Amino acid sequence: MMADPMLAEMGKNLNEAMKILENGENGQDVFSVLQLVQNLIHDDDDKPSHRRTQYVGEQAHMALLGHSLAAYVSVLDRERLRKLTTRILSDTTLWLCRIFRYENGSAYYHEDDREGLLKVCRLVINTRYEDYSTEGFAVLSSKQPVIYQSAACRPGLGQNLCSQLGLPLSSLCTVPCNTMFGSQHQIDVALLDKLIKDDVDTGKLPLLLIANAGTPGAGHTDKLGRLKELCVQNNMWLHVEGVNLATLALGHVSSTVTAATKSDSMTLTPGPWLGLPAVPAVTLYRHEDPALTLAAGLTSSLPAEKLRALPLWLSLQYLGHDGIVERIKKTSELSKKLLEHLKTLGSIKTSVRNFYWWCSSSHGSVEGYSGGEKEVLDALNRWLGEQLAQHVPASGVDVVELEDEGTCVRFNPLMTAAVLGTQEADINAVVEKLTELVPLLSCTLRFKQDFREEVYQHPALTYIEDLNWPGLGVIRSEYTDDSKRQQDLEKVNVELLKKLKEMDTDFSFSSGPEFSPEKNCIYVGIATDDLDVGALVETIASVGREIEESGKLLENMTEVVRKGIQEAELQLLKANEEKLMEEGVLRQIPLVGSVLNWFSPSQSSIKGRTFNLAAGSLDSTEETYTMKAQSGKTDPPDTPTSTTKRLPGQKLFRRSTTGSEVCSEVGSVGQPEELLREATPLPSPQEVVSHVTQELAEKPGPFESTEVPESQESDEEGSIR
Repeated sequence: MMADPMLAEMGKNLNEAMKILENGENGQDVFSVLQLVQNLIHDDDDKPSHRRTQYVGEQAHMALLGHSLAAYVSVLDRERLRKLTTRILSDTTLWLCRIFRYENGSAYYHEDDREGLLKVCRLVINTRYEDYSTEGFAVLSSKQPVIYQSAACRPGLGQNLCSQLGLPLSSLCTVPCNTMFGSQHQIDVALLDKLIKDDVDTGKLPLLLIANAGTPGAGHTDKLGRLKELCVQNNMWLHVEGVNLATLALGHVSSTVTAATKSDSMTLTPGPWLGLPAVPAVTLYRHEDPALTLAAGLTSSLPAEKLRALPLWLSLQYLGHDGIVERIKKTSELSKKLLEHLKTLGSIKTSVRNFYWWCSSSHGSVEGYSGGEKEVLDALNRWLGEQLAQHVPASGVDVVELEDEGTCVRFNPLMTAAVLGTQEADINAVVEKLTELVPLLSCTLRFKQDFREEVYQHPALTYIEDLNWPGLGVIRSEYTDDSKRQQDLEKVNVELLKKLKEMDTDFSFSSGPEFSPEKNCIYVGIATDDLDVGALVETIASVGREIEESGKLLENMTEVVRKGIQEAELQLLKANEEKLMEEGVLRQIPLVGSVLNWFSPSQSSIKGRTFNLAAGSLDSTEETYTMKAQSGKTDPPDTPTSTTKRLPGQKLFRRSTTGSEVCSEVGSVGQPEELLREATPLPSPQEVVSHVTQELAEKPGPFESTEVPESQESDEEGSIR
């Protein structure tokens, strides 16, 4: 289903590229090229989107300026370029080591944040296998290297390492997190120790351990102190990465994060931490052999490689130490403020309680969903996160899937606040939106079981179990006639959804997610506290019943009209024969008949006919003309009046707050058929006749085999109405 739009888009882009190439054979001026870039950037601005736009401050302009300067600097003479790049590289490395408390360290600047770890692994392999530089992978067969990573590491990190290094996946050991004691997001140190000893006993070589100072999912920090001791005992390299490394720039840092400064290497991402676009990631490491670092690719003599640090060099000088600390402190304040507000909200629990990261999850019990309660809550949390991200995009709120907690709403200011320019007003907006949305989730949970039971009471409705839908539930209107079910099921449900959307209500109905496995269904949205579930289900069933009856009536009327037309054709043939008998053959000859009619006009006895749709019969038009000959005024048709009233301003499916018997337009479920006649009109006679005419157009009628003289055409016109 998706292949066609994708191919169409690819074809469109290809055609545009060919036009650009044809127009640019002789080159284009600067203005035209820049205009082309602008058009490509804003090509889809007319489409609705909730994408987050990065905040570009003065420090961001400095980073962008660094890329332009790097291009200009690259044209300098070799000696001057060498001196400049060496100074930029040494200054930036020194500042970063001081800011993040990493003494006597070197730095490698890279675009891909995984590339630094890859170079470090090559360095460790060259260090532990002395003949690796001459014999290559053959030396690895004697002792297979093993890389250890936490189960909470970034997905695909270890597999990417093995792929780039040419190692089998058996060289990667994923260590589970704690299951009995400690955080369930921290690596199990005791189990790691056992795994290392088992690998040593089987002749393998423990090479490197990847630890987290802020896991990607929940921001937890491993016990880095104990892990460092374990690595020293087994002569292993310890590499640390994670967002909590940013807090090393603050004056007061937790001891668990401070232990990262004793690691052999660590990867920093100052771009999102400080709101700097297009600046490289940095891997700080300690190693004393420059030849091995050169062989591993951590150092380079190429000026272009050294110029990667120029945007970061400019940005760090612009911000200064105080500016860097201030931006990281601001994220701490935003997180602290939000946590204080969360404590006042019900049905919200925080998975992590610190100043840098938190996850929130609405909780409660779901009656009737004992087997799929987790899936139901996950769907509600996913909807909550999507709504927050849509209405407050500058907050940086997103949705994360955790192994134990399930789906949670995440606020990670260290990675988003500086990039998006998050302010205190955005936090207040998030809290205000949470205050509005959380009660809706509670109401939806409370009404889910009632909605399902109400649907089961209506044979014409089928309840569809979809635990991933955050609303009240999913239903389908079924035909009572099984022979028509498969043929008209889609048509009935599409029409039913259309009618429900046209109703005067703020309740949402949709056809569901684009890739939902269930088809021809109606997805009922989030509930409110004053929802009348019985009225809602009764209305849906009534509208569906009206649509089904309307379809049956159309079929019956089609058959009546078909028989009436056939009878009319037979009577026309009979009338033609009677006219021929009355007038004689001479009057049927065009020229002779005209002269004869002029001398002796004929008085035809053939009567007009009219077709009665209600009775399905042909009647004489004599009575019609007699009534028209009388008074031309007719009484106006009766205007139907609504038998059910709503309170002023009251929406459908809402219970009345005044205690009145009139709860909603169908709140008392009094007369849903009368209420819904206007919403589901019966087919008009014109529609029926048009439908039948299309069916009969392909069939030869009696008129096609009967020739009527010209002189009689005017007489026969209008004989059937």
